[in-house]
Amino acid sequence: MDTKRYLVEPRYEVSLAEWDPGERTEFPGGKAERKAAMKKLSRRLSELQELLYAEGRHKVLVVLQGMDTSGKDGVIRHVFRGVNPQGVKVANFKQPSKLELAHDYLWRVHQHTPAKGEVVIFNRSHYEDVLIVRVHNLVSPEVWQRRYEQINDFERLLVEEGTTILKFYLHISKEEQRARLQARLDTPRKQWKFNVADLKERALWESYRQAYEAVLSKTSTPWAPWYIVPSNRKWYRNLVIGSVLVETLSGLQMHYPAPSEPLDKVVVV
Repeated sequence: MDTKRYLVEPRYEVSLAEWDPGERTEFPGGKAERKAAMKKLSRRLSELQELLYAEGRHKVLVVLQGMDTSGKDGVIRHVFRGVNPQGVKVANFKQPSKLELAHDYLWRVHQHTPAKGEVVIFNRSHYEDVLIVRVHNLVSPEVWQRRYEQINDFERLLVEEGTTILKFYLHISKEEQRARLQARLDTPRKQWKFNVADLKERALWESYRQAYEAVLSKTSTPWAPWYIVPSNRKWYRNLVIGSVLVETLSGLQMHYPAPSEPLDKVVVV
């Protein structure tokens, strides 16, 4: 799979209208083929994550952003299905607490960044501070506009300290969001996911689209690039993200560490 087609080049002005959320160009195969491909990716990702944990040298941060119902939880559930939870953590960033608001907006985020040998998944992230705060006018434009560079500098710091950052924007259409919200409403076992407030956020679709376009344009950097992942098809979304993860981890040239002492004469009795 050529995942580079979904990469946002630095300084590229993104218009999401130019990116098809229903695209499946890189995998035209049928259901059986895609199931086999996902199974292979999951197995390989599990192997690489174990190696990452064992070697204890690299850190990996995965950032998931997208409109409501775009599939952030689904990615965590399906793409990371086979990994060892001992070396993978998920951080959710919801409405900040009073303590968090008393600090700078990156304070609560920095505490959850990965340690050596870890994969940390941000389900929403520090980007909420240039998205929801912009759309709902929670801070002035002067404040959120300067945050793009601050975020770029923050991510550069993490990378220079040994973190590999992968950022995925899960791109769905407004029509697909409507269908997913309706499915939640119509399915009793999914109704717990439905929140009436989501409809108020949906009414702000255009404002969120503009905010995301600014994020993707201003914060896709050589050290922390964005991928715009077609996400109308959940299986294709998972294949793209799984492929990027496997390609990236394979490129780290990891090795299992040597034993701390010679084992050639050790006998287990």
